[in-house]
Amino acid sequence: MLISALVAPVVAVAGVAAETGVQLFETMPEALTPDALAQTTDIYAKNAAGEPVLLASVYEQNRKNVPWEAISLFAKDAVVSTEDPRFYRHGGVDVTSAVRAAIGNAASGEVGSGASTISMQYVKNILVQRAEAIRDKDEREAAYEEAVKTSLDRKLREMRLAISLEKSLTKQQILLGYLNIAHFGGSVYGIQAAAEYYFGVNASDLTLAQAASLVAMVNEPNGLRIDDPDNIGDNTFRRDNDVLPAMLKQRTITQAQYDEAIATPVEPKITPPSTGCHAANPLGAGFFCDYVQRVIENEKVLTDPKDANYSTLTRGGYDIFTTLDLDLQAAAVSAVDEYVPRSTDVLDIGSSLVTVEPGTGKILAMAQNKDFNADPDAASAGNTAINYGADYDYGGSSGFQAGSTYKVFTLAEWLKDGRSLSDPVNGDARPLNLSTFKDSCQGTGSGSYSPKNDGAQRPGTMSVRAATAGSVNGAFFSMAQKLDQCEIRKTAEAFGLKRADGKELTSYVSDVLGTNEVSPVRMASAFAAIANKGVYCSPIAIERIVAPDGSDVPVPQSACSAAVAPEVAATMASALESVITGGTGSASNPRDGVPVFGKTGTTDSEKDTWFVGATTTLATAVWVGNVTGGVSLRRSKVGGIQADTLRHRVWKQYMTAANARFPGGGLPEAVSRPVRD
Repeated sequence: MLISALVAPVVAVAGVAAETGVQLFETMPEALTPDALAQTTDIYAKNAAGEPVLLASVYEQNRKNVPWEAISLFAKDAVVSTEDPRFYRHGGVDVTSAVRAAIGNAASGEVGSGASTISMQYVKNILVQRAEAIRDKDEREAAYEEAVKTSLDRKLREMRLAISLEKSLTKQQILLGYLNIAHFGGSVYGIQAAAEYYFGVNASDLTLAQAASLVAMVNEPNGLRIDDPDNIGDNTFRRDNDVLPAMLKQRTITQAQYDEAIATPVEPKITPPSTGCHAANPLGAGFFCDYVQRVIENEKVLTDPKDANYSTLTRGGYDIFTTLDLDLQAAAVSAVDEYVPRSTDVLDIGSSLVTVEPGTGKILAMAQNKDFNADPDAASAGNTAINYGADYDYGGSSGFQAGSTYKVFTLAEWLKDGRSLSDPVNGDARPLNLSTFKDSCQGTGSGSYSPKNDGAQRPGTMSVRAATAGSVNGAFFSMAQKLDQCEIRKTAEAFGLKRADGKELTSYVSDVLGTNEVSPVRMASAFAAIANKGVYCSPIAIERIVAPDGSDVPVPQSACSAAVAPEVAATMASALESVITGGTGSASNPRDGVPVFGKTGTTDSEKDTWFVGATTTLATAVWVGNVTGGVSLRRSKVGGIQADTLRHRVWKQYMTAANARFPGGGLPEAVSRPVRD
C-alpha cells in the first residue's frame, strides 16, 4: 500500500506502474552493514614526562567517531525534532511522511522525493561513503551518482535497507551512526569534528544554540556552513525558523530555552584541525612527521586489506605514537635556528640535525633549517618538502658526501684486522699507485691517484690515533693500502651505511675520504653503534600504533646486529674521543664533563661539512652545506661566522642541552690491539 501510494502519482510522468515498484522493492537486497567510517589519524610525539603531544592529524575526511554519551542531548534532540519527529515510533519508514510526500510528488511530478527518515538518511550516507571509498575514479563517480540520484528505485532501495537496518540496530545505534557519519561542510564529517571545527568544543559540550546551528547544516552542508560569513544569515534563518521551532514543538526544549537560543547570535569559533605535516612546523617537526608517513607507506604498515597497494593511514583513525622527544627536538630546532638561516645570499644553504638513541635505534630529534611544505606552488627559499636528514625514499634527498666522517669505517676495519691505534703510518700526501690497493669486490684498479692533506700537511710518520685526531688523509690511505677496500665497504654496511639514493656503496680508493652520498640519519645510527659496544640498531620512528578499537597494529622494529666486536668499538671510541678533546672536532666539545667522541667531515671544495658524534646515550649527526651549487663554506661567512664552523656551533649548543637531559656515562676502555676477526 505504501509503495503504491508513493509511485501511483508519478505513473503518468515516469511511466512506472505501481506493481512494478512493488516488484522492484521485493527484489532489492535486504541487508546493509554500516562500514567502518573514514576517521582522522593522529600522530604524536612525547614530552619530557613521556606523555603524548599531538604533532599533526592526517585524513581524507575530518571525522572522529564518538560514543553516545559523548554527544550533547541538544544535538540528538535537534536532529530528531527537525529531521524525523516520529523516529522512535516507526520501523525505518514513516508512513505519514511517505503519504504526504506522495501527494507532493503528484503535485510536482517528481519521482521519489521527500519522506526520508533518519534511518533512510543513514542508509544514504552509508552508500555515499562506500562510493567515496572506491579507488577507481570512474567506478567511484558512478557509485556516487547511484547513491544520490533522485529516482524511484533509489528511494525504494533506501526504504528496503532502512527497514532491514531497524531490525538489526537499535534506535540509539542508528541515531549515533547518523550523527557520526553526517557531512557538515568541506572536509568536516560527524558531530564531534563539526563541534571542534565550528565552535572549538567537544560534541558533549555543545549548547542549544550551537547544536541547532550545526543541525541546520545537515540538509545543505556546504550551502549553510558557517565558516563562510555569507552563509551565516541563511543558517541562522533555518536554525531560528526550522530547527528551534521544531524542538519547541516536540517539547525537547522549554520556551525559556527556545527564547534564549533565539536571542543567541551564531558566533562560530573556527578551529582548523592540525591537518597535514605542515601543522607540525611550530614544533620544527614537519620533516619528522613526513618521515613517519613515508615509513608507513614504504614498509606497508597500514595496508588496505582490500587492496595492498593502498594505505589506510588517512582513513583508519589511528593513534600513531612516535619516538620523537619534544625536549630534544626543541633544543635541536633552537641550535639550528641560532646559527643556520633559512636562506642566505652567500649560498643555497642547508642544514640537518638528527639524533638516534644507541641500543634502540629510536630517532629522538630531526631538525633542519627550513619549514616543511609539500605544496609545490608555495615553494620558497625558506621551505621545502625535501628532508635533508633522510634517504631519498624517506624524504626526497639524494644525500651528501660524508667527507672524513667516513674514515671511521677504515678505522674499524684497521682494528678488526688486529692492528693498533699506536701503529705508525705515513701521513704525508703523495701520488698513490692504485694497483697497490686490494679490492676483492671490484678488482684492483690501475693508474694513480693524488689526494691532498688539508692545509698541505706533511706530518711524516704518525700513530693511527694521531692521524684520527687530525683527520690526516695521507695516513688513512696508508692504512687502506694494508686493507681490502671491499671489506671497508662491508664494514660500513654493517654499521648501517647505505647510499641515500638507494644504490649500493662503492669501494673505490677515494671512498676512504667519504665520496659516497649518505644521509644524516644513517651517520647518526652508525655512531650510535659505536656507542652501543659495536651493535648497530636500525633507525625507527614509530613506537606504537593503536587502531580505533584499541588494538595494537604491528610496527617496524629496530633490527640490531653486531657491526664490530665490543673491544673494537671501545677502541674506535677512544680514538674518536681524541678528535673532540684535542683534534679537528675540539670546537664541538661541550666541555660539560660528559664523555663524548666524534668525527669531522669536510668534502672537496668545502661544499659539505659534518660533525657526527655520540655519548653512551645519544648519537647526533649535524650536516651544513650546499643544497645546490658548490660554494666553499670555508671561504664564506654566514651571519658574520665562518660557514665551515657552523656545524660545530650547532652540535655544541645542542649537545650541551641534550647532555643535561640524557647525560652519558663513561666510555668503555680501549684495548691496545683488538683480537683479529
